[in-house]
Amino acid sequence: MIRSFLTVSSGTLASRLLGFVRDSVIAALLGAGPVADAFLAAFQLVNVVRRLLAEGGLNAALVPAWLKVRDTDGAAAARAFAGRVLCTVGAAVVAAALLLGILMPLVITAIAPGFVGRDALQFAVDDARLMLPYLAFAGPVTVLMALLNAQGRFALTAFSPLLFNIALIAIMAVLLVRRQDPLEAALVMAATIGVAGFLQLSMLGLSSGKAAAPLRVSFDGEMRRFFGRAIPGMVASSAPQWLVVAGAVIASHSPSAVSWLYFANRLLELPLGIVGVAMGTVLIPEMTRAVRAGDHTAIAHAESRGLELAVGLALPATFGLIVLSEPIARLLFEHGAFTATDTAATAQALTWLTLALPAQVLVKALSPAFFAREDTVTPLLATLKAIAVTIVTAILLGHLFGANGIAAAIALGAWSNALSLIRKGAATFGFAIDAAARRRLPRILAAALAMGAALWLAETTQPTAGAHGFVQAASLLLLIAAGIASYGLFLQLFGVTGWREAVNAVRQKRLG
Repeated sequence: MIRSFLTVSSGTLASRLLGFVRDSVIAALLGAGPVADAFLAAFQLVNVVRRLLAEGGLNAALVPAWLKVRDTDGAAAARAFAGRVLCTVGAAVVAAALLLGILMPLVITAIAPGFVGRDALQFAVDDARLMLPYLAFAGPVTVLMALLNAQGRFALTAFSPLLFNIALIAIMAVLLVRRQDPLEAALVMAATIGVAGFLQLSMLGLSSGKAAAPLRVSFDGEMRRFFGRAIPGMVASSAPQWLVVAGAVIASHSPSAVSWLYFANRLLELPLGIVGVAMGTVLIPEMTRAVRAGDHTAIAHAESRGLELAVGLALPATFGLIVLSEPIARLLFEHGAFTATDTAATAQALTWLTLALPAQVLVKALSPAFFAREDTVTPLLATLKAIAVTIVTAILLGHLFGANGIAAAIALGAWSNALSLIRKGAATFGFAIDAAARRRLPRILAAALAMGAALWLAETTQPTAGAHGFVQAASLLLLIAAGIASYGLFLQLFGVTGWREAVNAVRQKRLG
C-alpha cells in the first residue's frame, strides 16, 4: 500500500508544483482585479468538476463496483460493465456541457452573486463557456483512471494530470512574453483548458487498451444502481472544493476576495493533494478487498497505517503553512499585476484556511471506510451539512472580517465534515485503530507542534520581504528543509520510531 501511496503522491506533487507555476503566471497576467476574479470563478467551476470526477469522486464508487463484478462474474463481464459506464458517463457529460453553456449566466450568478451588475459577470460567463469542452473529456478520463487504479496501475493515473498544467503553462508563457491584455489573455487561457483535457484523454485512451469494451450507453437497472451510489460519493469526495465554492459565493460581494481565497486555497492543495488524493486512491481498493474478505486484522491495519500517514504528513504541513504563509505567497504570486497588498491579503486568508487542512485530510482518510462498504450516503450527508455550516458562518464572519472570516468559515465547515464522519463511523461499524496507532498519534502531534515552534523562531530571524527573488527563494527553501529535518528529529526524540518500522512492514505485507 505504501509503495502505491508514494507513487500517487509523487505524481500529485509534480502536478501541484506545476500548478503553482501555472497560478504564479495567472497572478502575473491577471493580478487580483475584476478580470482575475471572473476568470478564477469560472476556473473554480471547472476545478470542482475536475475534482468531482477525476480526482477521487467517481473512483470511490467505480473501483468497488468493478472489483465486485470482476470477482463475481469474471474479467469479460468487468470489461463490459466498464464499457457501459465509460460510454454512459461520456454521453452524460456532453449533455451537461451543452446545458451549462445555455444556462451559464444563471450558473455564474448562482456561484458568484456579487458579480451581478458588474463587468465581472459577463467576463466570467465568457470564460466559463470557453472552458466547457473540458467537461466532454473529463468524464471518460475519470472512468479510465478509476479502471487503472482498480488494476493497481497507479503510475499512469498519477502522472497524466501533468499534461493539463503543461499545456496551460506553455500558452501562458507565450501570453506573458507578448504582454497580452488581461481580458484577452483570460479568454485564450480559458480556451486552452479544453485542449488540455483532450491531451489527457488521448494519453489514457492509448494506454488502457481494451479495459472497457464493448462501448455502449446504458441506463439499465445495474447502471441506475451504480449511479445511485456513485453520485453521492462523487459529491462527498469533492468536499474541500464544495466548501471553497460555498465561501466564494459570499466572497464574490467583495472586490478581489475571490482571487485572494483562490490563491490561498491553491497553496493548501499541495499537501491536501499529496496526502488526500493518494489516501483516497490507494485506500479504497485496499479497504474494499479487506472488507469483502471480512479480514478484521487487515481492516485495522489499513485504517491505522492510513491514519498515521495522513496525520503525520498533514500536521507539519499545517504548521509550516501558517508560519510561512507570507513568504510563500510573496515568492509565488507577487509578480506583474499582483501587488504587495494582494500578497498580504492572500497570506492572511491562508493562515485561517490552513486550519481546515487536518480536517480535510481526516475526511480523505476516513471516507474509504464508508466507500468500501458501498455507503456513499453518509459522506454525502456530512458534506451537505459542512456546506451549510460554511455558508452560514461565512455570511456572519465575512461581514465582520472580510476574506479572513470567510476562510475561517471554510475551516469550520471542514471540521464539521470530519467530526460527522467520526461520529457516524464509530456508531455504525467502529473504526478499528490498533494500539500502536493510539500510542503514536499523540506523539506525532507533539513532534509537529515542536517543529512549528522551531520554524517560527527561525522565520522571525530571516526577514526577506525586500530581498531579491533569488534570496527569497533560497531562504524559503532553507527554512522548509530545516523544518523537515527538525520534524524528523522530533519524531525520533518523542519515540515515534515505530512509525517508520510500520511503513516498512506495510511495504512487505500486501492487504487482500
